[in-house]
Amino acid sequence: MKITALVVLKCNPEGSDPTILANATDVSRFGYFQRPSVREFIVFVSRTVAKRTPPGQRQSVQHEEYKVHAYNRNGLCALGFMDDHYPVRSAFSVLNQVLDEYQKIFGESWRNAQADSTQPWPYLNDALTKFQDPAEADKLLKIQRELDETKIILHKTIDSVLARGEKLDSLVEKSSDLSAASQMFYKQAKKTNQCCTIL
Repeated sequence: MKITALVVLKCNPEGSDPTILANATDVSRFGYFQRPSVREFIVFVSRTVAKRTPPGQRQSVQHEEYKVHAYNRNGLCALGFMDDHYPVRSAFSVLNQVLDEYQKIFGESWRNAQADSTQPWPYLNDALTKFQDPAEADKLLKIQRELDETKIILHKTIDSVLARGEKLDSLVEKSSDLSAASQMFYKQAKKTNQCCTIL
């Protein structure tokens, strides 16, 4: 999973090309002589997709192994260039956070922008690095990943207990914590489950 670029643009309602307000790219995986062309292509695609994303809309555009995700929040538009494996929900979460941060720092000043900004915006470069891991952008994904890891640890613990030669059945029979009724319930549940797995 990889983010190649994050771009913030002002979409002009009169149909002229959108204005670039901030731009952060990571083209390190491309050859040295390809990098300027890749950056130019990112700018070209950013303007093209932003211009065709209506206000209040989100869209994803596939191009080879990349997806360009766009979110136009009433004329302020954020785009992310991600590979195919980056989760869509996480991608739009990144764009939403970028737009929130941009409006928090710059307010409505973007509405007066007439030309592309060449000033770097440190937050966007930091976001490009931070959100390479989709779980950083999407808290639900982060929680799910932690739950999955916990489940794996629990499975490993049960497997390691059984690997020492102890059988769960004998542990149940020896347990002083379980009443005779509970032990009978365990045996009945096990028999019922075996019947179900045979079918």
